[in-house]
Amino acid sequence: MFTGIVEGLGTVKSVVRRQGGLRIAVRAGFPLDNLCIGDSICVSGACLTVVHFSNNTFDVDIAPETLSRTTLGRLSVGDLVNLERALRLGERLGGHLVTGHVDGIGTVRARRPAGNAILFTFVASEELSRYIIQKGSVAVDGISLTVNACHQATFDVSIVPHTLNTTTMGFKKPGDRVNIETDIVGKYVERFTQAFAGGSKVGKGKDSSIETVLKEEGFI
Repeated sequence: MFTGIVEGLGTVKSVVRRQGGLRIAVRAGFPLDNLCIGDSICVSGACLTVVHFSNNTFDVDIAPETLSRTTLGRLSVGDLVNLERALRLGERLGGHLVTGHVDGIGTVRARRPAGNAILFTFVASEELSRYIIQKGSVAVDGISLTVNACHQATFDVSIVPHTLNTTTMGFKKPGDRVNIETDIVGKYVERFTQAFAGGSKVGKGKDSSIETVLKEEGFI
């Protein structure tokens, strides 16, 4: 589990294709104190397992499923990535709960100045958009962000100077692809309400809206 507060940038040192997946080596731009083989690390939004570590450089394997849902398959030597080590119990949760399980890929539609920040507009699929709400949280390339506004197939976020200077977001331009993880709370709420409605006394042909179900079950 992660917080979406990026610790720093890393540089891709090697990319090796193997058995349908990838192994990449990343050199961190900050000290990776106490990092061990087997630890989880978030690389531009994707939770990966450290398989080798030496001289502040770590190797991770990327499975085909992760390659299909993320931008990591497009990485080349010299590319920069956002890094965050796993959250430890007792540490501050500065952003929001980020699992590192990327839901899909979005695209930068626009970036424009907005006061002391930069307003980014991202295009997201319907599958992703259903979980993105105004003033809710979303992780973009592993960065915890607050949604300013939602539209039919896009959403807006403001990026402050600190985030622009310490993450890959400062380099993003229209057309670039990003990893998106929607808020896990919304997914669990949807699953709960679907299961609740499915197991209720609402019969065929009756109104199965959540409000109706809650009324019939005596909750409201």
